[in-house]
Amino acid sequence: MCASTANSVANRCALLIAVLLLLVETVQADDIPSVVRNTQNPSDAPPAPDVAAQRIKVPDGFKVSLFAGEPDIAQPIAMALDHRGRLWVAEFYSYPKWQPKGNDRIVLLEDTDSDGKFDRRKVFWDKANYLSGIQVGFGGVWVCSAPHLLFIPDKDGDGVPDGKPVVHLDGWSHAGSHTVFNSLTWGPDGWLYGCNGNANDSLVGRPGSAKKDRQSMNCGIWRYHPVRHKFEVVVHGTVNPWGLDFNDHGEGFFPNSVTGHLWHMIPGAHYKRIHGRLYHQHTYELLDACSDHHHYVGKNWRHSRGDKGKAVHKDAGGGNAHAGAMIYLGDNWPARYRGSFFTCNLHGNRINHDRLERKGSGYVGRHDKDFLTANDPWFRGISLKYGPDGGVFVNDWTDLGECHDRDGVHRRSGRIYKITFGQPKQIKTDLSRLNNEQLAGLQLHRNDWFVRHARQILQQRAAGGQDMLKVGRRLLGMFDDQKEVTRRLRAMWALHVIGELDEKWLLRQLDNDNEHIRCWAVRLLCEEKNPTDEAVRKFALLAASDKSRLVRLHLASALQRMPLEQRWEIATGLVAHAEDNKDQNLPLMIWYGIEPAVAGDQKRALELASKSKISKVIQFIARRIAAKSR
Repeated sequence: MCASTANSVANRCALLIAVLLLLVETVQADDIPSVVRNTQNPSDAPPAPDVAAQRIKVPDGFKVSLFAGEPDIAQPIAMALDHRGRLWVAEFYSYPKWQPKGNDRIVLLEDTDSDGKFDRRKVFWDKANYLSGIQVGFGGVWVCSAPHLLFIPDKDGDGVPDGKPVVHLDGWSHAGSHTVFNSLTWGPDGWLYGCNGNANDSLVGRPGSAKKDRQSMNCGIWRYHPVRHKFEVVVHGTVNPWGLDFNDHGEGFFPNSVTGHLWHMIPGAHYKRIHGRLYHQHTYELLDACSDHHHYVGKNWRHSRGDKGKAVHKDAGGGNAHAGAMIYLGDNWPARYRGSFFTCNLHGNRINHDRLERKGSGYVGRHDKDFLTANDPWFRGISLKYGPDGGVFVNDWTDLGECHDRDGVHRRSGRIYKITFGQPKQIKTDLSRLNNEQLAGLQLHRNDWFVRHARQILQQRAAGGQDMLKVGRRLLGMFDDQKEVTRRLRAMWALHVIGELDEKWLLRQLDNDNEHIRCWAVRLLCEEKNPTDEAVRKFALLAASDKSRLVRLHLASALQRMPLEQRWEIATGLVAHAEDNKDQNLPLMIWYGIEPAVAGDQKRALELASKSKISKVIQFIARRIAAKSR
């Protein structure tokens, strides 16, 4: 064969291979399971993904790019970023009807050239049902798949499961359609937090555990420890919380619908709700949202549903159904947005923006100009996450209707957008390759994405038996040297999750000049629900003398994490503050903490009432004693 003929054959072969590879890539990209069918009216169709991205309006200087859209992604209900900046997406095809088996999937997307669009895609798992939440950490993927909280191991991070899913918790209700458990989020304390809706009761526990060893909950926030395998209900109430994030001081905030859109997560709180069983009959009153406004006008939130009257609610925020929570702590957006709360508004097809400010013992959310308007009735933002370059991902469920979708589901659509300001830095990183000293140093990074992932890797390594003495010294030095309290708190949290804090050190922090450090010392001393007598003695002194209402709030919250006998002296100090009588949180939080003790010791309860300068505490003690005597 002559050289020219050989070259011609080779070129044709190369061309054929290229075409075949392109076809393979196309098939892999358009592999939404064939059983997935739209039930939406065929005449209803969303705009193309790139057209939808072009319609989005954001403030000057920001850019919106289409990171992914159908057919590469569909029904994206949740997402999480790993320590390499890769995006893990949960596809919820089975909504709204639970079945024993399903085709819901976890898809892994990666942008290797930092152009704002994925260029690598892999299906990680395709056997989920009712896949409503996802988070990455501890060598695998955590999954909400009612009735189970699952862990799928992927220790080497290659995007291929190392084994079958492991059930860590079961008992989650799936009868509530869209009010299922959701929004897995790592807390600064090393626990995995999540939300749950109100439609049906869940009875949650470790697999095989008896009913008496399980905990009941409907709407509220819960947490699970990935090392100690403990489950706790953190707060009860609201309606259908969906989304949770933490500010620079470690305070949690979450969105909700109907009863208010922004809530300060105070451990042990009982919040207002529209229905659903109360598990504590003697709460008497419930705490309210921390926002000073609604995202709708008038007295009836239902008027913000559908297209009718949308213009009326425009300036107020678009409506009263919310999902997703982000307190922006990245390093790409302008400084004015740092520390603000962002949530997706389903009625208004937009992203709301609230400013968090201190008020009394807690916070108030004040309305700021909406950050994003989609100009698309199909836009259904579900969550927001900032990544290593400070840019923000938003997943769009893409459907008509809203939280009660009765006109069918457009299951074969979905988009993920990325929002950046100016020209973001190109970030390529794999934090798992860093040593412990380097991870400790990242606690000072301006972008909290680095802080959180570095802390989690340190926690995982400590749980695996690595010696943390050296890195503990580094973090203690950081705590002592840093002037900015948020950096000192980061060192404190990292020390806690690696097991390098002792009681003696925490007791000293109860005298710290900064209120936030005192608050976290209280929380961590009560972590195991067994504070020592020395800790309780110091708590009582703080309750009587600390000038910070936030510290007094944390002490009131901590009452529920100690034996009844230890609560009286602390409560005596807390009720002595007349300035707390009208506080938005303290009267009720004190009551929630002492109520179980009142029924068992009426004499001490009456003594407490006689010393109280908080009227609701006096009223509720009398009411509780009267209820017991009947």
